[in-house]
Amino acid sequence: MATLRDRRTEWFVPQFGPLKFRVFVGLLFLPYTGMVLSYTVIGAMLAETLYWDRVFAIVLIYFLGLGIAAHALDAIGGEGKAKPWGNHFSKRSLWLLAVFSLLPAYALGFYYIIFYTPLLLTIAILEGFFLFAYNLEWFNGRFHTDGAFAFSWGVLPVLGGYIIQTNSLSLSALAIAAAMGLLSFVEINASRPYKAMKRANEAVNLSFQKRCENILKGISLGVILLALAMVLLRLGR
Repeated sequence: MATLRDRRTEWFVPQFGPLKFRVFVGLLFLPYTGMVLSYTVIGAMLAETLYWDRVFAIVLIYFLGLGIAAHALDAIGGEGKAKPWGNHFSKRSLWLLAVFSLLPAYALGFYYIIFYTPLLLTIAILEGFFLFAYNLEWFNGRFHTDGAFAFSWGVLPVLGGYIIQTNSLSLSALAIAAAMGLLSFVEINASRPYKAMKRANEAVNLSFQKRCENILKGISLGVILLALAMVLLRLGR
């Protein structure tokens, strides 16, 4: 029987299917991955001229880079860090998953960097740095902070979505990126105590745990719906 400290009880993990399937879906943290993918879409929708192939490209890049690679690296973690999925994955399989997700992500990114949007290289470098520094807690965990999380998985995806369309920056894109960064800051601040209570099996705090869970559900779904609404507005033009 799964206990509170078992990550298989998380609200985003399916309660059906084989164990390996459930754990792999859990590894992807789909609601939070959906938030970040939505940020890229939101950034893209701000562009005056929209190239839909670039929308799909940036979404795929972030799904491979964050949804799979970053979460695989997070499952490896830093020295002495508790693995979020225990021993369901070997370190070797997680490294293979990360590498073989990053290769096509960066190959696709560099295609657009070379032929269309060289400014995207800045985002690629910054995201690559945080991908390893945050998840593997390099530099004694100096970049494993709420601020680094909000910047790398809130601000930068919006800017990446806008830059791949325009090869430029604008005040509106910077403002929206800052707003989405603040939403990510709220999300990670609700996520940390929620995960701590899960690990500690604190049944006495179930009401607070439920409030944190509702915050996480509301923020992730709200951002996804905002991106969908902006897409529908552009399609309706």
